[in-house]
Amino acid sequence: MILTYTAVAIGGALGAVSRVAISKALPATFLIHLPFQMLAINVIGCFMMGLLAEIFAFYWPPSSTFQTFLTVGFLGGFTTFSAFALEFALLVDRGLMIWATLYAGLSVIFSLLGFFSGMKLIKFFH
Repeated sequence: MILTYTAVAIGGALGAVSRVAISKALPATFLIHLPFQMLAINVIGCFMMGLLAEIFAFYWPPSSTFQTFLTVGFLGGFTTFSAFALEFALLVDRGLMIWATLYAGLSVIFSLLGFFSGMKLIKFFH
């Protein structure tokens, strides 16, 4: 268990540093107001998660610790959106389209509600 946590911690640190480095190399916005850096990071992370999911399934089954290092650790530190995409894809692969759609909708709605609720709570006490 300690090895898994260590793999996640190291992968997460490397992923977070990579996110910052790549975002610094990209323009902040695209088409005037669209936040391009996070959009690009999320797309890159999801692309990488898709690649790894299929590589692990068809070509190379790494140890669970190394798989966790790459997916939960590195890509989780790089972008949690990639983990969301993987969970969504697993539901789609199982033919559970209604559940996949519900998961996607609830994830976006409740994440944004949570974000704005946190902001409102702080503003209430400020």
